[in-house]
Amino acid sequence: MKKRIALVLILFLPILTIGQNNSVFNCHSYQPYDKYLYKQENRFHTAIKPYNLQDVNEIAHIDTLYNKPCKNKVINHILNNNLISYNSEDFNFTINPSFNFELSQHTGENNNKLGWINDRGIFVKGTITNKVQFYTCFHEIQSNFSDYRDSIIRKNGLIVPGIGGAKFLGEQKDLDYSYVEGYASYTPNKNFNFQLGHGKNFIGDGYRSLLLSDNSSNYPYLKITTNFKSIRYLLLFSQQYYKPSGHKIFVRYSQKWNYTHYLDWSITKWLNIGLFESIIAACDTTNTHTFDINYINPLPIVIPKERDGSYRDNCIIGITGKITPFNNHIFYGQFFVNTNEFKLKELFTNYWGNRIGYQLGYKTFDIATIKNLDFQTEFNYVKPFTYSHNTTSGSYTHAQQALAHPYGANFYESVSFLRYNWKRIFFATSFDYTVYGTDTASANNGNNIKKTFTTRSTDYPTKHINGKKNKTIKTDFSISYLLNPLYNMNITVGTTYYCKQVVSTKDKQWMHYIGFRTNLGNFYYD
Repeated sequence: MKKRIALVLILFLPILTIGQNNSVFNCHSYQPYDKYLYKQENRFHTAIKPYNLQDVNEIAHIDTLYNKPCKNKVINHILNNNLISYNSEDFNFTINPSFNFELSQHTGENNNKLGWINDRGIFVKGTITNKVQFYTCFHEIQSNFSDYRDSIIRKNGLIVPGIGGAKFLGEQKDLDYSYVEGYASYTPNKNFNFQLGHGKNFIGDGYRSLLLSDNSSNYPYLKITTNFKSIRYLLLFSQQYYKPSGHKIFVRYSQKWNYTHYLDWSITKWLNIGLFESIIAACDTTNTHTFDINYINPLPIVIPKERDGSYRDNCIIGITGKITPFNNHIFYGQFFVNTNEFKLKELFTNYWGNRIGYQLGYKTFDIATIKNLDFQTEFNYVKPFTYSHNTTSGSYTHAQQALAHPYGANFYESVSFLRYNWKRIFFATSFDYTVYGTDTASANNGNNIKKTFTTRSTDYPTKHINGKKNKTIKTDFSISYLLNPLYNMNITVGTTYYCKQVVSTKDKQWMHYIGFRTNLGNFYYD
């Protein structure tokens, strides 16, 4: 009964309460604030996402970035205002549509198919005085993916990346699923914020995060943020679900707790260092796990229970860094260690238990003084068996989806972006090259983090990629016209090329698409 009450509060409190308001602009393709937030003089804690909208508005306001007044009142309202809004001294709220209507043409070897997405939704956000904020959204979605995305969803047991479980409609071709998100936030003063919600969190400055990303579906959480001079400290308690197989309707899955600490210190105008710790408390023999008070310790990089040698739970510790030697040029990175089974005496060998990952990245704005021409590139590497645990429920996952990188472990990746916008016209191109190792019929080579590491094929895997080598190349080019900047309503046309190579076999696909959408989040079909 207590669990049901907690779930009801998490889902409906944003609506009933009507702080800190999160930025809704979390999509990598539309980040209107970043150029300003990364300037040296602002010393903004860019590694903690979603951004605090109140902090953002002190530096740049969306109303002024892409404003395009129109004499016609109706058209001006559509292009520049919220759909519905109310403002008073102590209370305000906005209601806006959130949708994605897409048509796609897939061409590949031996097939030529049409695909579509029919996504209808709405989101509401508001503020009571300056201390209580709320946000909620709901989407009802049907889709037919005729391209590589369909095989990814089916392979994962009808798990739609970033959203969750789906069910078939008709003849097992069309999918039906929904998406719900929300939070209630309270800010008693400038130093503290408390947020109870159902959503995602992201730690890092890159396109990917190897610590905690927005790759998985939403989950319930309690987030406490503390500010002290140049330090921001995040304490996050979240509840993930353990699905031993693909999605099944009318099934209640086992629950596990995640305790996350992150401290970000702006040491100087040009240097930020962060300390990260995350502990997944695995389910016990009865497939349940109660909240463990031992992990409430607010100090990061303190692992009281894991040091007894039992390794019941899965612990990851890491460090992040951001260097801004001068404005518009940012170098960033992450390094982490999975502490279970780590041995210093095996530091310079390929011992499987020394499981690490790292990220190196660079981003720049206004290249060669060309306004709004931006570039980003990064490299990610994770050793085999990283994120996995000696129990399947203890893996660093939520509902069959990785909490960090979508490829799991046993991979390296290079991903780059070039973006330009002129007024409300946006051009974007991306390139992603990934090499990863997969299992054979009889061997666990460390890519599937949902498998226990006790079933590993060897104690000393290949130095870089272990097992059967796969390569994927994905490129995308798109042109968009921004209709309304307040909720990123746009019309987009684009082309995606996807190539997967396993040994000597290649699967090449092209997808051409057109969409009318509001891009507010990220969904990784990797």
